[in-house]
Amino acid sequence: MSYKGPYIIGLDMGSVKTCALICLPGEIGKLHIAGLGVAESRGWRKGVIANLDLAVLALKKAVEAAESAAGVPIDSAYVGVAGSHIHGVNSRGASTLGKGPGAQREVTREDIRNAVQMAQGIMLPEDRQMLHVLPQEFLVDSQDGIRDPLGMVGGRLEVNVHIVTASATASQNVVTAVNRAGIVVLDTVFEGLASSDACLGADDRELGVALVDIGGGSTELVVFHQGTVRHTAVIPVGGEHFTNDIAVGLRTPIPEAEKMKKAWGERDPTKPAETLVEVQGVGDRPSRVVSYAMLSEIIEPRACELIELVEAELTRSGCDKQLGAGVVLAGGGAKLGGLAVLAEQMLGLPVRIGSPAGLDNMAETISDPGFATVVGLVGYGNRLRVLRDTQDGSWLGKVWRTLRGREV
Repeated sequence: MSYKGPYIIGLDMGSVKTCALICLPGEIGKLHIAGLGVAESRGWRKGVIANLDLAVLALKKAVEAAESAAGVPIDSAYVGVAGSHIHGVNSRGASTLGKGPGAQREVTREDIRNAVQMAQGIMLPEDRQMLHVLPQEFLVDSQDGIRDPLGMVGGRLEVNVHIVTASATASQNVVTAVNRAGIVVLDTVFEGLASSDACLGADDRELGVALVDIGGGSTELVVFHQGTVRHTAVIPVGGEHFTNDIAVGLRTPIPEAEKMKKAWGERDPTKPAETLVEVQGVGDRPSRVVSYAMLSEIIEPRACELIELVEAELTRSGCDKQLGAGVVLAGGGAKLGGLAVLAEQMLGLPVRIGSPAGLDNMAETISDPGFATVVGLVGYGNRLRVLRDTQDGSWLGKVWRTLRGREV
């Protein structure tokens, strides 16, 4: 197998861990892992940077590990953005094709560009910025469901888009942290979309699916139907909330609570609920023994809360009855034992744990759902590389990129 440069790098900076992934594009449309670096995150709170210096230190540690494994330096990367400051909204724009009543003509690229620009004309506060403008469908004289209207004849062109916005401050802090690590940010990507790219197939998106990415500080939700994004949301509940609940409920330090959470998730389900585990005490207090049943009583209420919030967002999306492919869980929180089964029971939908795909040397470590975002970021970068290299047939993709101010 031979590989073609340049290297593509993804950086996933979260509340729990920071990942750097270096890949090479292969000959068969897949990516080859050249280096992976992981470090414990510091300086983050609720999905956003709270201490820039600590966040940079963690990033540098992950980057150095990836560089050492790959034998190449990281000088630019695609970077994930997450947190409860992310919002999604649907919008519509239009462009008149003919002059005068009943006038018609062929749709041009400029018409499409104008319609999309009109859809982008939503009022945003000064402290917010657009991350993505995602096409849903075009309409020509009210005929809907059109993916590419170029060359069609009509009098009026409309477009439905989904716009993802973010706090300009929170996003800029991420960019600043990456820059301080000596790395240029090629693009910022909503982490829910990146995870979707890694874990979902075309059939999932067409049938209707909800990607639920459970991170440390928050949970990202992306709903697809008929091949396009219909709804995005961020729920302010993540894996750290489960850890804090355990720490308070069992009166144990946070690191010990994190170990208990992982042990509960990896436990043998055939063992009785009365199985005992030792829990470290706080400070000089002695350790004590608790049962898995007691641990379940602490974890399950938070799990139910999270699923109820997901259900509310699915209802808000209007696609809750159109999810033929069900729900896919990703992120480190997806590994919480029994969560998929509980979600299936509460949502009344098929639920599975997603594994990132698209790499030709998928080691067991990188196929973990906790690496979905960083794999998706590299996949995003690879698609842009292909788009740059393609002369024909990709013009519509270039329109979307141009309208975000970054022609490729």
